[in-house]
This record gives sequence, C-alpha cells and structure tokens, in this order.
Amino acid sequence: MLILTGAVLLSLPIASKAGRLPFLDALFTATSAVCVTGLVVVDTGTYFTMFGQTIILLLIQIGGLGIMSAATIVFILLGRRITLRERLVIKEALNQLDIEGVVRLVQTIVLLTLAVEAVGALILSTRFIPIYGVSTGIYYSVFHAVSAFCNAGFDLIGGFRSMTLFSRDPVVLITLSLLFILGGLGFTVALEAYQRRRFSRLTLHAKMVLSISLFLLILGTMAVLILEYNNPATLGQFGPASKLLNAFFMAATPRTAGFNSVPTEGMFPYTLFFLIALMFIGASPASTGGGIKTTTFGSLMVAVASTVRGDADAQLYYKTIPVEILRRAFSIVVISLSLVFFVTLLLMITEQRPLLEMLFEAMSAFATVGLSTGVTPALSPIGRVIIIVTMFAGRVGPLTLVFVFARLSRKKPVRFTSERIMIG
Repeated sequence: MLILTGAVLLSLPIASKAGRLPFLDALFTATSAVCVTGLVVVDTGTYFTMFGQTIILLLIQIGGLGIMSAATIVFILLGRRITLRERLVIKEALNQLDIEGVVRLVQTIVLLTLAVEAVGALILSTRFIPIYGVSTGIYYSVFHAVSAFCNAGFDLIGGFRSMTLFSRDPVVLITLSLLFILGGLGFTVALEAYQRRRFSRLTLHAKMVLSISLFLLILGTMAVLILEYNNPATLGQFGPASKLLNAFFMAATPRTAGFNSVPTEGMFPYTLFFLIALMFIGASPASTGGGIKTTTFGSLMVAVASTVRGDADAQLYYKTIPVEILRRAFSIVVISLSLVFFVTLLLMITEQRPLLEMLFEAMSAFATVGLSTGVTPALSPIGRVIIIVTMFAGRVGPLTLVFVFARLSRKKPVRFTSERIMIG
C-alpha cells in the first residue's frame, strides 16, 4: 500500500519537471525508495520537483525504519494502544526474543536514526553549502544523509553520477560511508554495542555482525584496490590516498548502500563479479540493508569450518549455533540464489544483454543495493516489472522466510526411518 500510494503521488504532474511521469516508472521509483534499493529509471535530481523528491525522501525514511517501526511511532503520536498482536509482529521484525520492551525499543531506534542522520547532514552541509548555497545545500545534506543511513542510494547530484563528483573529497565519502555502514549493522546491534561497550560482553549475534562486517570491509577494500588499481576509468586516475579512499567506499557500498564514487560501468568484469558476491551477502538483520545478511553467511561458514574440522556442532566464540538456525540459513541462501538465477535468465531474454550486466542488475535489485552498470534507464517495460518484483521480494523475502520457517517448525507426529545417501 505504501508503494502504491507513493507511485500515485509521483505520477502527479506536480511531482515532475517534464510532465507527468508514466505510472510504471512511478511504480518503479516508489518500489525502489520503499525497498531502499536506489535503482532509478529517471534521474532523481533533475527529473523530479521538490515535491517529488520530498515524497521519495519520505518513502526512503519509512522503508529504512521498517513498516512496523514507522507505524508504531504514528500510533504512539495518535495515542493509539499497541496491541499484543502488533507487538508480536514488531518483535519478529526487529529479531527480538520476546515482546518485553519492544515499543520502547522502537522509540529508541527512531530517535537514534534521527540523531545519526542529523549529525551526518550537519557534516555534509560543510561541503554542500559552499557549492549549492545555504538552502539547497542544507536540503541536499538532509536528503543524502537519510538516503545513506537508510542504505537507499538515491542522490540529487544529477546526471546519474551519484558521488563521482566528490571522489576526491574525503569528508563526503567518509561521512556517507559511516552512515550506510551504521545503517547496515542493524538497529539492535548498534544499541547493544553502545550500551555494553566491550566486545566480550556482546551477544553472539552482535559479535558475528561486527566481526563479519569488519572482515568484509577489509577484504572488499583490498580486493577493489588491487583489481582496479591501474584502471584509468576508475582508480587509475587518483593518487595513492584517493585510491584507498575510493576503494574503501566502493567496498562498503555494495553492502546495499548503492552510492558509487567511480563509474560502475567502467570497472573490470572480474571486479563487478566480486561486487556481486558482496551484494549477495549484504547487510545485517534488522537493518536498513538487504541481501541474505551477514549472520546467514557467517552461520554457513561456521558450519562448513566445523564440518572440515570434524566437529559435531557449529561453534563460534564459545557458543553453539542451533541446527535449526543453520537449516534456515541454508534455505535462505538456496532460495535467494534460485531467485537471482531465474531473474537473470528472464532479463537476458527480455533485454538481450550480456550475462554479467543482467546478473549484476538482478543481484542489485534482489539485495536492494542500487548499483547499476547503466542499464536500468534502458530496461524494457517487462524488464522494469521484473526488477520491481525482485526489489520487493528482496526487501521482504529473507526476513519473511525466517518468520515463516520459525512458525512452521512444529514437530510432526510421525518420524520416518533415516537412510544414508552419497553426497560430494
């Protein structure tokens, strides 16, 4: 309903500068905003009016916070009581173990989100105000701070250029990076890290999120730096310090942020393939990002390592990961890969473009990243519908799958005898 409402508003003449936006394109933009993806068929900065951009900003903020979190705040402001059923849904949406304190947690999350976005906007304004003036500079700062923290990837720079104009500006790139890294950690992990302060006192979930996120950031930065070091279209034009800065930015943004500081279409094919892997893993649970999530990836890696070592259990940080969690993680990975494979096949049929471009587009849509090699505006009507469905499935899919599997995990009254099969 939120997507449809946004599509109707964006299709109004007041929302665009060049006449009425076709409804399919408005639906595409609204889906991308609510699902905090960032793929666009028209340039946000030059096509939409202030009204249209504000609608997109509101859709991003609601989509980033989560439907239940946003609805809870509205209910509180209206004085409406939060029912037990709604508290159970909020508990599932925020990956909490019980319903105690979930409403208070939502209030804290909203306040934390607004505070972080405000600080980010304040820092960005020191760069945007000298360039665009006071009013436009402040507006640009707020828009990009919200878009970054919510891992949306929408920008107002114009010309489908994203942050390439600021590729040599460490203040802009580092600020945006920190915003979408914090947004991708997950609200509960950020609060837990702030409250407990010491790594040893964190829960296993928080330890996995922080350690895997740090590992992927370091690995991604080094990989992009090495692979693109001499590419004249990307890092080859910079000095050593700017190379490292842009490599870090381009390693962090595939984790569902969607901004780019160098032209994505100029990257080598093997670098794009590496970014596809980062996009698939994505951010962390209960965050503003997508993908299969860091803990899903980490759980399977721990299970594989335990199998290689011959251990009976999947153990990490002196804790054992339950078998049912591993089964859910495996199911999410298989279903997600199957979806991306099917979408890629459909796009290759409808768009008649190379495999890598279509795989990159499909993965970017599913993982709600927003990076593109430049093919999104040229998608056919059928291709746009495919991407719309993929963005929607990517945003609600993995979390919904976990919810469904958790509810369907009742023991059956009959167990059949087991029999071994040969694998591997």
